[in-house]
Amino acid sequence: MKHIDSNTHVRGESVYLDDIPLVSGTLYAAVFDSPVAHGKIKSLDTSEAAAMRGVAGIFTSKDIPGENQIGGIIPDEELLAGTHVHFCGMPIALVVADSEESARAAVKKIKAEFELLPIITDPREAKEKGELIIPPRTFQLGDTHAAWSQCEHIFEGRTETNGQEHLYIETQGAYAIPQENGAIRIYSSTQGPTAVQRTAARVLGLSMNQVEVDTTRLGGGFGGKEDQATTWGVLCALAAILVKKPVKYALSRIEDMRMTGKRHPYSADFKIGLNKQLKIVAYEATFYQNAGAAADLSPAVMERTLFHCTNSYYVPNVKATAYSCRTNLPPNTAFRGFGGPQGMFVIEAAIATAAEQLHIPASDIQEKNLIQSGDTFPYGQIAVSEANECWSKTNRLYGIKKLQQEITDFNNRNPLRKKGIALMPICFGISFTKTLMNQARSLVHVYTDGSVGISTGAVEMGQGVNTKMLQVAATIFSIPSEKIKVNTTNTYRIANTSPTAASAAADLNGKATEIACTIILQRLKQLAADDLKVPADSLTLKEECLYAHGEKTNWSWKKLVTAAYVNRISLSELAHYTPPDIHFDATKEKGHPFTYHVYGTAIVAVTVDCLRGIYEFDSVKVVHDFGSSMNKLIDIGQCEGGIVQGIGWMTMEELLYDQEGRLRSNALSTYKVPDIYSVPKEIIVQALETTKENAAIFRSKAVGEPPLMYGIGAYFALRNAVKAFNPTATIPFDAPMTPEKVLMSLYPVPALEEIKEEEKKP
Repeated sequence: MKHIDSNTHVRGESVYLDDIPLVSGTLYAAVFDSPVAHGKIKSLDTSEAAAMRGVAGIFTSKDIPGENQIGGIIPDEELLAGTHVHFCGMPIALVVADSEESARAAVKKIKAEFELLPIITDPREAKEKGELIIPPRTFQLGDTHAAWSQCEHIFEGRTETNGQEHLYIETQGAYAIPQENGAIRIYSSTQGPTAVQRTAARVLGLSMNQVEVDTTRLGGGFGGKEDQATTWGVLCALAAILVKKPVKYALSRIEDMRMTGKRHPYSADFKIGLNKQLKIVAYEATFYQNAGAAADLSPAVMERTLFHCTNSYYVPNVKATAYSCRTNLPPNTAFRGFGGPQGMFVIEAAIATAAEQLHIPASDIQEKNLIQSGDTFPYGQIAVSEANECWSKTNRLYGIKKLQQEITDFNNRNPLRKKGIALMPICFGISFTKTLMNQARSLVHVYTDGSVGISTGAVEMGQGVNTKMLQVAATIFSIPSEKIKVNTTNTYRIANTSPTAASAAADLNGKATEIACTIILQRLKQLAADDLKVPADSLTLKEECLYAHGEKTNWSWKKLVTAAYVNRISLSELAHYTPPDIHFDATKEKGHPFTYHVYGTAIVAVTVDCLRGIYEFDSVKVVHDFGSSMNKLIDIGQCEGGIVQGIGWMTMEELLYDQEGRLRSNALSTYKVPDIYSVPKEIIVQALETTKENAAIFRSKAVGEPPLMYGIGAYFALRNAVKAFNPTATIPFDAPMTPEKVLMSLYPVPALEEIKEEEKKP
């Protein structure tokens, strides 16, 4: 089955925020945001801006009727800065005018003076100064202190991973329309409609039942609209309530990049110990997360880093500590992988360090340490592993040693072009790590003409979740997909939703839809069973016909539905689902937080032009654990997109902030994302056939986030290619590995002191 939106997408008929017809009298908003990263607001003059033609109002924190607070996990972030600003781009004032042009022009007329305060941009500096979002957390297994004496080889090092701009095609935005009796409707480009609803109610001083949030679909999210879409929805709602007219705000690309948070940069230290058989005996890691100026989702992202600190490997002795460090950058937020990739990069760097020192391929260490079913993760959950199966199938299909030898032969023949190869096994847990968020509801209506309407808490953002919801209903009712419509995500129809995130939306909302459809079907079967004088469990629906004991009856789908209505039997159901057996005790840092894990193995191959430092990816060959895919077309697409996005993070997407906290890579002229010329020449994704049971919807495992981690292999493939050209190169583990860094690694520059001495010579 194809993605149900594919037809309207290519015809330009799909409805996004900017396609919503505007109500007469709609006004437009724009934000005056802080030009400094940290300071006290000494004065704010809006008089000239307010006098401009078309301006309907300018609002500051003093105009907020409720609480000036949008922090979700921790209440530490103001909607509009009151007395202090904490990052460049922090909203200070909101201008509302009769056109976008008028609103943006007025913003430029606002004048502000600041008393500058010290600026921190480095997480290690923040940690030293005690600037932490939450207290540090540590995951432990075994006893690393005692285990070091059992190690034949011990290696230490440091890593850096930069952030990543979400760069969704549709920027952040919202459209708020006042309703009768003081209520408000918000059309929001958000992954978390309930978060927008809850926060708007807090800021406006309303109850949640007065705030309706509706989302048809997003033009991309990648985590950037899980929490940070809230700001713009609430700002529009605030202005709409104050001016009593509809208000719309769709950010420009420059505004979006400047004012929103990114994937969290991390700095980390590691220590790894191996025995003679290359088994990892002990592993310690310390993570310094750059949270930005407020908590946002940083505590949860940091937790996910700890959950995935050992990736696909079993290590009997682990100690991993993480610090969430407050800096004067925009609050960083969720991004596909949610802290997991940052943790996995560090252990891969530790393994690469050991392999280089021992003069062996990293794959020798990786393969020997893959986690097996029955092994324990550092957080106490017992593994049900497909790691070895994925690795073995990868080897059978592609021949790991054969590929490595081919690359060695190529490098021996080519002095100025070198190839590199790296293997990247992955293990990613599926569930929200905050247990209470693992719940969903689905409202299913069967109409008297036999058509079906479905409303869930899942938000469609290109990943195909609505297609999978439709497939669930079509399968259970055994009716054509054309008879089913998946409705917008709306907080009045489905209350208290968890955000569409954590790769869990299809499972949670799909299971709720399955329950609702099954309950309705049971009612219909019982009605027919009473008429046919057969047990209800002997009845099955197949292609809109009812069968009893395998024999076709005269009951059709339409007849069942009509009879149910005539007999006053409900054709609607609101079902609730929460996955069983998940729990986590944060006081002990132990539990069973994930419904299941997704596994896989990738082989990444790259060729480097050693004269210029440029490179191209020859191939990414993957064996991925889909479970039993319910939609191979969508799932393969998710794998391909995730791989390329991961490669972008590891190789070219370089975020640059200066010491004053200003974003320098603030446009597509200065921030590079993968295009058609930079994607791998070949991406092959093979499914792991497995008969193991899992808790996914129809046994079809989640596929949103796990594939991104294959992109980490790109970094190590590049590193290996550079080492083939310059074996003595000292290459810090500093991602992304941009062409500039590759060139510098191929040809190390003289020490700074030597350069200065040369400059002194006449």
